[in-house]
Amino acid sequence: MDIDNNETPSNTENESTAGQGLVRSTDVLPVLIPILPLVHRPFFPGQAMPLLVDAEPWLSTLDAVGESQHKVLGLVAVKTAAAEQATTDELYRMGTACRVHKIHKSEGKLQIMVTGLQRIRIDQWVSREPPYMAQVHYFPETSYKDMPEIKAYAVALINTIKELLPLNPLYGEELKIFLEHFGPDDPSHLADFAASLTTSTKKELQEVLEATHILKRLEKALVLLQQELEVAKVQADIRAHVEKEMQTGQREMFLREQLKAIQKELGLSKDDKTAEVDKFRERLQTLTLPEPAQTRIEEELNKLSILETGSPEYSVTRNYLDWLTLLPWGKQTKDALDLDKARGILDRDHEGLEDVKERILEFIGVGIMKGAVSGSILLLVGPPGVGKTSLGRSIAGALDRRFYRFSLGGMQDEAEIKGHRRTYIGAMPGKFIQAIKDAGSSNPVIMLDELDKIGQSYRGDPASALLEVLDPEQNVEFLDHYLDVRFDLSKVLFICTANQLDTIPRPLLDRTEIIRLSGYLASEKLLIGRNHLLPRLLTKAGLKKRGQLRIDQAALRKIIEQYSRDAGVRRLEKYLGAITRKAVVKLLKGATPPIRVRAKDVEEYLGKPIFQKEKILLGVGVVTGLAWTSMGGATLSVEANHIHSLGRGLKLTGQLGDVMKESAEIAYSYIVANAKRFGSRENFFTKALIHLHVPAGATPKDGPSAGITMASALLSLARGRRFVRSLAMTGELTLTGQILPVGGIREKMIAAKRVRIKQLILPEANRGDYEEVPEHIREGITIHFVSRYSQAIPFLFDL
Repeated sequence: MDIDNNETPSNTENESTAGQGLVRSTDVLPVLIPILPLVHRPFFPGQAMPLLVDAEPWLSTLDAVGESQHKVLGLVAVKTAAAEQATTDELYRMGTACRVHKIHKSEGKLQIMVTGLQRIRIDQWVSREPPYMAQVHYFPETSYKDMPEIKAYAVALINTIKELLPLNPLYGEELKIFLEHFGPDDPSHLADFAASLTTSTKKELQEVLEATHILKRLEKALVLLQQELEVAKVQADIRAHVEKEMQTGQREMFLREQLKAIQKELGLSKDDKTAEVDKFRERLQTLTLPEPAQTRIEEELNKLSILETGSPEYSVTRNYLDWLTLLPWGKQTKDALDLDKARGILDRDHEGLEDVKERILEFIGVGIMKGAVSGSILLLVGPPGVGKTSLGRSIAGALDRRFYRFSLGGMQDEAEIKGHRRTYIGAMPGKFIQAIKDAGSSNPVIMLDELDKIGQSYRGDPASALLEVLDPEQNVEFLDHYLDVRFDLSKVLFICTANQLDTIPRPLLDRTEIIRLSGYLASEKLLIGRNHLLPRLLTKAGLKKRGQLRIDQAALRKIIEQYSRDAGVRRLEKYLGAITRKAVVKLLKGATPPIRVRAKDVEEYLGKPIFQKEKILLGVGVVTGLAWTSMGGATLSVEANHIHSLGRGLKLTGQLGDVMKESAEIAYSYIVANAKRFGSRENFFTKALIHLHVPAGATPKDGPSAGITMASALLSLARGRRFVRSLAMTGELTLTGQILPVGGIREKMIAAKRVRIKQLILPEANRGDYEEVPEHIREGITIHFVSRYSQAIPFLFDL
């Protein structure tokens, strides 16, 4: 569709015809006109510009305009919705009547050339469906002469536009078009023109359009123009700053290139490739390389010298040479082979653990005797928080070696141990070569944390890859896939840590020397908290060591016994940290130092106790056993009760595992088979239903060590007699009555000592484990060793 209106666009046609003589029919503006919504911004009187709209929704509207005599169209802005979806209720009431000069349809779009005539107000909708038709009221402009205030605003607008012109050349083109149709003494069109120049919001521009009073319109237009001027100034400043930076950078780059050219001509500088090669050769002068490594480096240097610096292989080769020349080939730190110094460092950093310290000193002593500490892999096994990692750090300090630690927990990729193959950009060596590089010596102490939590996946088995690293016979020629040359790891002291041994592969375990850390007694925790944890926490919190916070010994003991009953001191440190933080807040609020924490104040700082005082359950059919957990030793009560005599049977509760259920059935079968021999009531088991329960029911339990305990509970119930003394026991029971050895003897003795049990029944086969328990733990406890269950009965009852 092409519609041409041959009349030349004129902005003087909008004037009211009231009081004039004969006029052309086209000069009289109709009261009823089609309405076209605008999405982005309102259209002002005096503007002459093309509009582009979708043909499908608005073709009927523009057809109505083309068929009319006046070719007048009302342009009204939409409040929020899109023009295609706008209803009459979503249009502003004020708009602009425009003369349509040309309509051209192309590719589903309509291009309209329009000229703004006068402001209009929609008084009544005649058609609320497209094509929209409305009855409108016109606001013709009058002549404004001899009005100083209007003239002042007009001059202000003109001056502001003059300031804008240098900042944006586009303003000059629009001003030229405006001056072709209007003069600077036309304040109404000047205000509309000034508003249309800005990038203000649709709402702000609509306010200018709706200002029918000339002074208000000039004022609003001036405000928008001033805002536009500020934005333009900021943009100009930014542009000037960026251009200056670019010019400075270009100038520096140009001068730098000139300097390089001059230096190259004079032989004073080298290109990047030559500089890289010289850097690598300079590093090699301080290293003692084996012949294979020297040969490989020379080959790679020759390759680097012929490669283009922009090629990917150049980057790969340069990174490879960087790693090879940064490794400490032949560099070692001198060991401090002083047993007294080592003992002093271990005593300074750790309280208690005398047996562990002695074992470490024996290891260091052997190294002193042969002149070097190497060839062994230590494995520190114990519950969380007992000081395994800090012991490794202390060993490094005692030997004056550099220390590097990384965790194996969750590691599933073999490449993290042995490195990635150099087949792609981004490949890198494994953790051990990285540790050697970071340590800067070929004999550091490398700690492998969480050995028992190493993973396995389709990417390989890291545990198997560790076999070569931790074997003293193999790691002398350790081959990393990235380096592809052998590196000697035999001088490295490896220290591994684990919470338990069950998940560590047996071939890996055979390569280590195991040192067990069982946990701390309450008295040892008291010393650790007082001498190590509290001073460190006070320093971290910015408090003076003794002047601002004091925790009584009774309060510290209460925290240990009722809040942090784990084998280590991690929870103790956490709760002491909580008290320290709350004390800091009190001091900042104006409390008078020192803040003293007594035993009665602990609940105020930490809330209700987590652990209640352990009570030894006594009575017929009730026995105290000993158990080992990953958190250390624990006491375990076993209860047996006679339910009824209506049918023979055994009922088990307490969330027992399969092994523990089997132990209960073995104990039941053994006691029933020997009931008469052990003094049971006659025919007791013939019809009795026995319920065996192991509190607490919410805690899963498993293992064979409760066999003797369950048998004793059943025997106490069958005889109808309680034990004559407070004791605890552990041991695996067989169907023939043999007591087999169990593990965790030290932890179980610590648990018994914590609840003040003085007598224990242990398997005879565990006598050697008992002898290894430190004297301060054995003190005050009487041990009865038995190899058969019948030997334990005299200690249970007075026969």
